[in-house]
Amino acid sequence: WTARYGTGAPGVCRAVEGTAVLLLRTRDLFALPFPLARPVPTAIFVQAVLRGWGLRVVPVAFPASRRPPVSPHSHWKAENLAESRRRRLMRDLGIKREVLADGRERWYGCGKETARCFGTVHARTPQYLLAGRWTPPCCLRALRETARHVAGALEAAGVRYWLEGGSLLGAARLGDIIPWDYDVDLGIYQEDVGKCRWLAAAAAGEPVEDAEGFLWEKAAEGDFYRVHYSRSNRLHVDLWPFYPRGGVMTKDTWLGHPQDVEFPESFLQPRVPMAFAGFTAMAPNNAHAFLELKFGPGAIENPEYPNP
Repeated sequence: WTARYGTGAPGVCRAVEGTAVLLLRTRDLFALPFPLARPVPTAIFVQAVLRGWGLRVVPVAFPASRRPPVSPHSHWKAENLAESRRRRLMRDLGIKREVLADGRERWYGCGKETARCFGTVHARTPQYLLAGRWTPPCCLRALRETARHVAGALEAAGVRYWLEGGSLLGAARLGDIIPWDYDVDLGIYQEDVGKCRWLAAAAAGEPVEDAEGFLWEKAAEGDFYRVHYSRSNRLHVDLWPFYPRGGVMTKDTWLGHPQDVEFPESFLQPRVPMAFAGFTAMAPNNAHAFLELKFGPGAIENPEYPNP
């Protein structure tokens, strides 16, 4: 998912720019999926680091042939051609994010104007897990942005919310989204829905796009709400409306997930701040007990990996 370029840190690809001499066995070269894809040096270095190869650049100088001065237009054409080749290579290799030696980042994955990187989720399993990978970095970035935006909108409107399910699990373990997750879950008090203009519009059956391009709508699967990264990109935050009944928080839609259970309202009295996905979210006051009620003993300490 991510290609890194640097100067010798463990696990970092030591790529080169410009002219270099690379000695490589023919059988190794043609064992690569894209042996001569352009730009060739970048293609070889990225594929080599993914295979764990150690590459050595031989510092041998060859005389360069004389070339006529390049016109500004030709230079512009060459730069555009190189950029298009690089983007095509990253797409073919499945690279979504490139970290350059100076710390700058280049993104090749999904954004607000594109579809997300994976299709429909079947049996709670997105396509990237079937391919032996975890959530693409661009999708995680979009989920973090959406979660931060939704939490801010709810807080500004006075809607009581808290981290739910796997999102609370990620916050307790990592302070972030679980690296193989594909959405974010927040619980809300059902009686507060009308306080937020976007939620109220969604509750009335009208999908609405807010001023920053996030799409709020009522979910087709039941009585809950979904906030998408954009109309094009359907990475989302699910909002689950709970209400108290005899001191227990319950709701009207249950999707059959093992962790989807009722819980004492005392977990929300009070709610407490918790670091999550780059911001501070609200959470139940005893995350450990809450998660063990939802997922069972050792939920935080013993991760269950989807594809170890």
